Amino acid sequence: MTQSDVVIAGGGLIGVAVAWRAALRGLTVQLVDDAPGSGASYAAAGMLAPVSEASYGEERLLALARASLATYPGFVAELEEASGMSVGLRTHGTLLVGFDEDDMRVVADLHAFHGELGLSAERLTASACRRVEPSLTTRLRGGLHVPGDHSVDARSLHAALLTAARRAGAEFVPARAASLLVEHGRAVGLRLPDGGTVCGGSVVLALGAWSGVLPGVPAGAVPVRPVKGQILRLRGDQLLAGTVRGVVRGRSIYLVPYGPDGLIVGASVEEQGYDGRVTVGTVHELLRDALELVPGLTEHELVETLARWRPGTPDNAPLIGSSSLPGLLLATGHYRNGVLLTPVTADAVAELLVTGVQPEVVAEVAPYRFHTEVLR
Repeated sequence: MTQSDVVIAGGGLIGVAVAWRAALRGLTVQLVDDAPGSGASYAAAGMLAPVSEASYGEERLLALARASLATYPGFVAELEEASGMSVGLRTHGTLLVGFDEDDMRVVADLHAFHGELGLSAERLTASACRRVEPSLTTRLRGGLHVPGDHSVDARSLHAALLTAARRAGAEFVPARAASLLVEHGRAVGLRLPDGGTVCGGSVVLALGAWSGVLPGVPAGAVPVRPVKGQILRLRGDQLLAGTVRGVVRGRSIYLVPYGPDGLIVGASVEEQGYDGRVTVGTVHELLRDALELVPGLTEHELVETLARWRPGTPDNAPLIGSSSLPGLLLATGHYRNGVLLTPVTADAVAELLVTGVQPEVVAEVAPYRFHTEVLR
């Protein structure tokens, strides 16, 4: 048995970022994961897009997302210096376009919502959209330009976080978390598949879509479900400068450039449990809609297809803070915003670990908002 100040279950972007920030605060940290970064973090497109992804009824999430985005430049600068690695931050903005009149009504509704909230987004004609992104089809009807919505290479971000966390002193335990270890009504660590244990003063649960099914976690205490997403990676001439989000005959799609010649196309949203299949129909739909928007992709190479699971919650907002079980902190449930919310989550959890006080920035996403439902 080994002992530390903090034990973290899960080595995705959130878990590793928490490990880095906690270690920087002087805590001893052990992170347990047999394949860090192989879950949702591996599939993430890396959009930092609180405005273009804003939805009715999710104002709580929007405020948190905008707060996290505001910290991103400083977070990236510090991370790149600590790791000596680039994270591929792109600041070309996001273009949201519509393909037909019905699609443009969706775009217009979103623009009106932006106006209600005082968010920055500019309505563009079709020709103006093509001046921003010349590779777009001449058949689109118009769109919105959101200059403040950016993107980052999620895989590069994870690699940099791993390096920075290790350099800060975090220890990585290459094993799967088999169960939560609870003694006298308090979480005290994790049990490993070989029967060994990793123990600490606090346990941070950052297992994404698997957070609620870890043995030992009280039933209903972590209301997280898997939401399947299928995603594609292409390689070829870089035709886009920034992210393009499209509404194509009522279907949503996004295209996110990364590196010198990569493009991510995604993503389906499927309530299919832990079904990990990549299906012909979904791949066909994603490619069809991508080609509708950017016809020049025809000769690009399809280099990767994959499916992963977003950790969804009942209100689509994350669970950040102390759980109903003493000693157990949650950093999970980030749904489609895990990359965007990485800085604010990591800093908030580190602050809570050091001071025992829930930071105000994450007060509205504290897990206790669901506790009364659990107790009924």
